[in-house]
Amino acid sequence: MAGGITCGSLLQKLQLVWDEVGESDEDRDKVLYQLDQECLDVYKRKVDQATNSRDLLIQALDDSKIELARLLSALGEKAVARTPEKTSGTIKQQLAAIAPTLEQLNKKKNERKREFVSVQSQIDQICGEIAGTTEVGEQVATPQVNEDDLTLERLEDFRSQLQELEKEKSNRLEKVLEYVSMVHDLCTVLGMDFLSTVTEVHPSLDDSIADNCKSISDDTLSKLDKTVATLHEDKKLRLSKLQELAGQLYDLWDLMDAPTQERSMFDHVTCNRSASVDEVTAPGALALDLIEQAETEVQRLDQLKYSKMKEIAFKKQTELEDIYAGAHTVIDTAAAHMKLLALIEAGNIEPTELIADMEGQIGKAKEEALSRKDILDKVEKWMSACEEESWLEDYNRDDNRYNSSRGAHLNLKRAEKARILVSKIPALVETLVAKTRAWEESRGLSFMYDGVPLLAMLDEYVMLREEREEDKKRMKEQKRYVEQKLNTDHEGPFGSRVSPNRPATAKKLPGPKSNGTSMNGTPPSRRLSISGQQNGRFGGKDSKRDSATKAVSSPGNGAAAKEDASSHISGTDLAPTTP
Repeated sequence: MAGGITCGSLLQKLQLVWDEVGESDEDRDKVLYQLDQECLDVYKRKVDQATNSRDLLIQALDDSKIELARLLSALGEKAVARTPEKTSGTIKQQLAAIAPTLEQLNKKKNERKREFVSVQSQIDQICGEIAGTTEVGEQVATPQVNEDDLTLERLEDFRSQLQELEKEKSNRLEKVLEYVSMVHDLCTVLGMDFLSTVTEVHPSLDDSIADNCKSISDDTLSKLDKTVATLHEDKKLRLSKLQELAGQLYDLWDLMDAPTQERSMFDHVTCNRSASVDEVTAPGALALDLIEQAETEVQRLDQLKYSKMKEIAFKKQTELEDIYAGAHTVIDTAAAHMKLLALIEAGNIEPTELIADMEGQIGKAKEEALSRKDILDKVEKWMSACEEESWLEDYNRDDNRYNSSRGAHLNLKRAEKARILVSKIPALVETLVAKTRAWEESRGLSFMYDGVPLLAMLDEYVMLREEREEDKKRMKEQKRYVEQKLNTDHEGPFGSRVSPNRPATAKKLPGPKSNGTSMNGTPPSRRLSISGQQNGRFGGKDSKRDSATKAVSSPGNGAAAKEDASSHISGTDLAPTTP
């Protein structure tokens, strides 16, 4: 009590006052009763306050226990190392024991919540970028975190989801950059403005913006895909158009024999004539102005083509006639020239159609010439062999062939080769007849050689060969008879026979000499020429045919008295009449 004052001392003082005043016992009892009631009320209030305080502490303890359980559940922890095990003692003692644990768990909860907010914010950011609702780098609203589930398992789920989204974002960014690169390459080839094309899809695709800030939304990818497809289709169409123009340029150049210098001016157009779409990568290779330039040149050459139509057509006609001449096929060139001239002057046919028709005729003529080539090659070999046979006969009739004159050794070598060649003539003729008949049967036509049936020429050769065989037999018999008669009439002084003089021989018709010229000095020709002028393009029959026919028809000279056995020719080796 402050100042040593107590309830007893105060009551004594009150008694003294009452004694002095003279209060009655009844009044004194009333006052004392009031004092007791007032003291009781004070005690009662104090008890109530203490009870309320106790109840609050109990409630706080219960709440702490509930909070502890909730935190343990939210954090996914079954127990905490410092969780109070003591359940006895005063309420304050229990509260003091649980408070540090609650503080630790709340701190852990806040840290875990921040981790959830961070992960969920990144997830929402990437999802927004993919959906196109959030621009790259734009801050998203703080996500709502479920504080009743802050377990590590749930956090790992969010982190796994974030990793998948980050991977998808990386793939999308890579795809976007790939699309942008394709757009750049296509625009470069097509001569288009890359910046305006790509920013039309999305402004963030500009090269000046960092890669990690570019849009990766579904809409951006879809637009990029459509843009690439459109540009690729444009590239395909332009390349097709350019290749078509290049083909027309080549046709017109070939048609008009354009010089190399003129053609080289359009190398940038024709260089991709046979290229595929993926092979064309040069900048501006398919620009619109380049295609327009090629179109203008084609139009110019097409107009120029009409003025040179006659020259071109007759050039093609000459080519056609050369093919037929090389194949030894006779055509009416005069009529063809007149018909061609009439068509050009009438103007009833397009130049391209006329040239295409003539190209078709040239193609057919080449096919025909190709089908005749094998037979013509053998005809050429046959005629060459007949020339050698004619020369060999003249050589064998020459009495001075073994003299050591200049060039005699060369003639000897030629004679040996000629004998080998002549020995192959019968087999060559037989093969030629078989091939010619097969050719005629497969086509139902006669094989004409410079206007003469080849089989008729071969039949004539065989007939002349048979006639010559008969002539040779008669010559041998006559020679034998003359030798016997000379041996009988002329005997030497000692009874032996002397060598007969050279027998008389039949008159030799002109034929090729050993030096390659005929008796009258006219050299034989390797080619046939048809007698008479025929449409102004083919000449007369080759002199070779005439000289060969004369050589075959001639019975030939007998040999000299001492004729070497190697100089005799087989009875089947005859010179042909030139077809």
